[in-house]
Amino acid sequence: MTQAAIKQEKLRTGEFFAIPPAMIMKNMRGAFSLYLKQGEGFVLYTSAGETFCERRRQVLDATGVKCLYVQETERPEYRDHVVQNLGTVLSDETIPLPTRAQMFYDASSDVVEDIFTNKLPPTVRRDQFNRVFEFVAKGVSFLTLENSIKTMASLIAHDYHTFSHSIHVFLYSQIILQTYGFDDKSLVQFGLGAMLHDIGKTFIDDAILNKPGPLTWEEREVINEHPVLGAGACTLMPLSQDALNCILFHHEKVDGSGYPCGLRGEEIPLPVRAVTIADIYDAICSNRPYAKARNAFQVLRVMKDEMGHGLDMEVFARFVRILSGAGIV
Repeated sequence: MTQAAIKQEKLRTGEFFAIPPAMIMKNMRGAFSLYLKQGEGFVLYTSAGETFCERRRQVLDATGVKCLYVQETERPEYRDHVVQNLGTVLSDETIPLPTRAQMFYDASSDVVEDIFTNKLPPTVRRDQFNRVFEFVAKGVSFLTLENSIKTMASLIAHDYHTFSHSIHVFLYSQIILQTYGFDDKSLVQFGLGAMLHDIGKTFIDDAILNKPGPLTWEEREVINEHPVLGAGACTLMPLSQDALNCILFHHEKVDGSGYPCGLRGEEIPLPVRAVTIADIYDAICSNRPYAKARNAFQVLRVMKDEMGHGLDMEVFARFVRILSGAGIV
């Protein structure tokens, strides 16, 4: 089915997705319609192009509405709206921190899922990249807020999907790298590399990626190509060498046992070593086709006792202290 046919089917069946009312600012004139849920159906609240006035906001507050709805066919218009306005929402201290954290996580998931699932031409992928850049930049600022780490961690589910895993690796690597005193510009580039570290997997057959049993040697070799494929796919994007390093080298190990280049020790840049630890931690914390999730304490024990020879243990120790300080372990 073509994308146009899919859109027509969604319009016919009336598929909707929920959004938080806080994402709709007063006097906003959106390019999408808003609906309220009534019973099993949906009723129009404001039409596309109509101003969302203060009176409509007051009605929502007075009636305790927790969700507004947008038709799936207008998801691209809503996504653009989020990119333009999320920074304002995240910095609005009148909105509870857990609400802001949930909004950032949900919006990021939507944007990253788009870039991982829609294999678009390079000229269109540039637009996808720009959206990811905006979310990373906003996320870097948001994670400096007090208690944001613990709040974001509470949202992380333990079912493994490549796009959600990418967000988790961004979050975990950022909280490590922010302790090293890097400037925001550098942190954004590290964050882009973390968010896109597995983009090369979009070029690998899903049957291999989601295989429930052990991989054959040939299948393992195919998967091991994803860092090179990912870095190659991003060469036309405005990524710094720091970001590309995170994509290309995130499976390198300090003892030289990693791939694709067999780098050792400080040949592996510090941001990459942080991304590697974040990558491993989130993967083992998650349910995968071939392994059940373990709790945070078990994962850290496995990383220390069974994988420590390949990890930067100073970076690992920082990560443990951060998780402990946030009450995660």
